[in-house]
Amino acid sequence: MQSLAVIIAAGLGTRMKSALPKAAHKIAGREMLVHLIRAAEQVFGRVVVVVGPDMPLLEKLAAPHEVVVQHERLGTAHAARQAEEKFGEGPVAVFYADNPLVSVATMQALKDRLAARDAGLVLLGMTPPEPGKYGRLVIEDGFVSRIVEYADAKDEERAITFCNAGGLIALGADMAGWLADVGNDNVKGEFYLTDIVAIARAGGINVAALDAPYAECLGVNSRAELAQAEALFQAAARAAALEAGVGLQAPETVFFSADTVLGEDVSVGPYVVFGPGVTVEAGAEIKAFSHLEGCVVHGGALIGPYARLRPGADIGAGAHVGNFVEVKAATLGAGVKANHLTYIGDAEIGAGSNIGAGAITGNYDGKNKHRTKIGARAFVGSNAVLVAPVSVGDDAFVTAGSIITEDVPASMRAFGRGRQVNKPRK
Repeated sequence: MQSLAVIIAAGLGTRMKSALPKAAHKIAGREMLVHLIRAAEQVFGRVVVVVGPDMPLLEKLAAPHEVVVQHERLGTAHAARQAEEKFGEGPVAVFYADNPLVSVATMQALKDRLAARDAGLVLLGMTPPEPGKYGRLVIEDGFVSRIVEYADAKDEERAITFCNAGGLIALGADMAGWLADVGNDNVKGEFYLTDIVAIARAGGINVAALDAPYAECLGVNSRAELAQAEALFQAAARAAALEAGVGLQAPETVFFSADTVLGEDVSVGPYVVFGPGVTVEAGAEIKAFSHLEGCVVHGGALIGPYARLRPGADIGAGAHVGNFVEVKAATLGAGVKANHLTYIGDAEIGAGSNIGAGAITGNYDGKNKHRTKIGARAFVGSNAVLVAPVSVGDDAFVTAGSIITEDVPASMRAFGRGRQVNKPRK
């Protein structure tokens, strides 16, 4: 039987005070909705996302997965029912896009707990350091007897630290039946998903609860909570990097994206930021205050300090990209050195070449981007400007201060500057 994950992402997130839908806000460079999708697609056979009306951005983020629209926001049970035609007979899990950090392991644990068959409904629970106003899970004889909302809880119930985290899983037919019985006899006149617990219990069904890590279950409804979730993600990412053999000189100052990949024996200095799409291979060193995004750094390369690698940068094995050097959409071959104050954009540089301080590739003519090709073992002197499209051959030498507008053949020395003239001072 195929399994299904339903992700409810219809909330507007008014407390965010943003034009973006709540689920489109990012943690570690990845939208909250996408965090959940990436985890769910590793555990469940299908993923369906429930969005509100006029949310094209969320529909785009959900692709290629199915999307259904909750045209009226009548509560969480009503949102889940919008996907009812997709349920089938297998396991159906429901998650909320504002609980974005639920892991693959936790989703799999939910699925496995249902498969044990001693409970027909399994809830995602947590034990937060401060239970606050979370709904409490009351356990009797090993199963959940009821969920008590904080406002309705007695003192002894408020003392319970095991809380409802929101997600749940059941077989599709059971889920559909319980959702059909949910009413809206409450102050807001909404259909609440948590009401299925009482409905299942009344039908003689055992309800179990999984105690998941709090860091995965934090709800994000405000900018402050978004920042808290970011901090929890970063703490986990740093711990995972250290465990995997990455050296972090000052871990609390390093920031990762959700898809950062660092090899063994990578060394990372203080205040380094990894944007989305970065892979650093084994043995490379990233020095302090460097910013990397959308790039690949091959083994043994040295980056920084104060370097910026932009999307499309591919830094070869053993290459050096030093302080205040910016690389964009460029491939640097093995052993290339660009040690300071250089811009390399839309370029290919062969192995062993040296780019002097202040040299730049002039890649933009005001309308279009053009590429610069530099061969192996070439030398480009300080403050040289290579006006693309242009090529510099293997073993060629470009003298300092030159403006190069024509190709430089292999093994030739190019001068592209005016002759010096000395005149008496007046």
